[in-house]
Amino acid sequence: MPNKLSACTSILIGKKASIDGSIMVGRNEDAKAAWPKHMVIHPHGAVPRKFISKETKLEIDLPDDSARYSATPEWTDKYGLFEEDGINEYGVAMSATESAYSNSLVLGADPLVKNGLNEEAMVTVVLPFVKTAREGALRLGSLIAKYGTGETNGVLFADDNEAWYFETGAGHYWVAQRIPDDCYAVVANQLAIQEIDFNDPENFMFHPGIQEFVEQNHLNPDPTTFNFRKIFGTADRSDAIYSEPRVWIGHQMFSPSQASSETPESTELPFLMKPDRLLSVIDAQNYLSNHYEGTEFDPLTDGPNAHKYRPISLAKTQESHILQTGRKGPSIHWLAMGVANESTYVPFFNGITKLPAPYGRGKLPAQLNSAYWIFKHASVLVDSHLHDFLPLLRDVQKERNSAAQKLIRETDEKVPTLHGDALTNFLNAQSDKFATDTLTAYKNLALELITKMTDYCELNFKTDENL
Repeated sequence: MPNKLSACTSILIGKKASIDGSIMVGRNEDAKAAWPKHMVIHPHGAVPRKFISKETKLEIDLPDDSARYSATPEWTDKYGLFEEDGINEYGVAMSATESAYSNSLVLGADPLVKNGLNEEAMVTVVLPFVKTAREGALRLGSLIAKYGTGETNGVLFADDNEAWYFETGAGHYWVAQRIPDDCYAVVANQLAIQEIDFNDPENFMFHPGIQEFVEQNHLNPDPTTFNFRKIFGTADRSDAIYSEPRVWIGHQMFSPSQASSETPESTELPFLMKPDRLLSVIDAQNYLSNHYEGTEFDPLTDGPNAHKYRPISLAKTQESHILQTGRKGPSIHWLAMGVANESTYVPFFNGITKLPAPYGRGKLPAQLNSAYWIFKHASVLVDSHLHDFLPLLRDVQKERNSAAQKLIRETDEKVPTLHGDALTNFLNAQSDKFATDTLTAYKNLALELITKMTDYCELNFKTDENL
C-alpha cells in the first residue's frame, strides 16, 4: 500500500466547549475498505533507540527513555507502522494525520522531501517522548524542519490542559495553533489554520523561518496579514466537493445559529467555532459517524444529490478514534473498528497494560478472531439489506453506548480508591470486559442477520405448505 494517505476527517473540542470539562481530539482513519487494524499497548521503554522508516528509509536517533503508549498500527508493517493514534503514560494524546494539500507556488519554493518524515512514522517518533501536547507539536515541528516531510498533513495533540492542531505546509515549514478552550474545530483534508499571530506564543507555534520564507519567495497573496491556509493551501473545485461539505455539516450540527448562511461549498469556512451548546463524547462520535443524514446529500437516499459530496463516515474507514483527556477519571482512548457509522466506540482507559486478544489481531485474509473483522462482518451483512437490518444494528449500538457511559461512571467512582497494581488490574478488567461484551454483541448480531438472510435467496418460490 505505497504512498498511503489517510484521507480523514478530524474534530477537536476544547475543555470549556465540552459538557464534562474534558478535551477531545478525534479522527476517522480512511484509506481502504478492507485494510485491517489492530491495537497495541507499548510498555515503557519498548521503543528502540533508532527508528528506520520502511517507507522512506529515513533514520532517526531516538531518546533513551520511551513512555508507555497506545496505538493502532496496520496489519502489516511492509509499508510502515502507521500507528496513527494513542495516549501515552503522561496523558498526552496524538492523532496523525489529517492529509491535506499544498499549492504549487509553495511547493516550487520548498518541495516535499522524498525521504522525509511522513505519516507512517509520526506517532512512533513523537508520542513516546513528550510530556505535554505543546511538547508534542514542538518535537514534531523540529523533526520536520530538520528532515523534511513528503506529505502535507494535519496532526492533533491534547493533554489534560489544552489541545493543539499542527499543520505542515511544504517540505519543511509548519505551524500549530492552540484550540481555544471554548471552541471546537472540524477539519477535512484541507489546510485549516488561518490567521497566525506571531506575537502570541501561548496560542501559536511555527517554524522560526516561516515569515522570511514566505516573504523572500513572494508567496503571500495578501501581505497585510498572514493567513496560513491561503498562503500554503489550495482552494479548487475538488475542495468544494471533497472537503468543505464535511466542515459545513459539523458547523450545522454544533453551531446552527452561527452557520445559517454557510453552504456545503463555502470556501471561507472558519477553522474555529463556538458551539451553540456544550458537546459530549457522543456528539464527537456522531460527527465522525455522519453521512449527511437528514439532508439531500445522504448517500443512503435516492435523491439526485445523494452522492454529490464525500461523506464523513464511509466504507474506507479503517478505524475511528476519540482521545479524551482532562477528565476527572482516567483519559480514554475510544476506538471504533471499521466504519464508524456501523461500529461502536469502545473505551480503553489510559493506564491499561493489556488488551483483549481479538483487539491485538487483524490480518488479511479476513479472520473472525479479530475485532476489526468482527465489526466489519456485521457491517457488511447490514449493508446487504440496509432497510431491513439497520434498525437491528442501531439497537445494538444504543445498548452498547449506554453501557459505556455506565461503565465510565463506575470506573471513575472506583479509581480514586486504588493505587499501583490494584489500579492497573482494575482498569485492565474494566476495559477488557466492555470490549469483550461488545464483540459478543456484534457476533450475535451477525448470527441473527445470517439467520434472517437465509430466506432472501433469489432461488426462492412460494411453496405449497401441504407438500
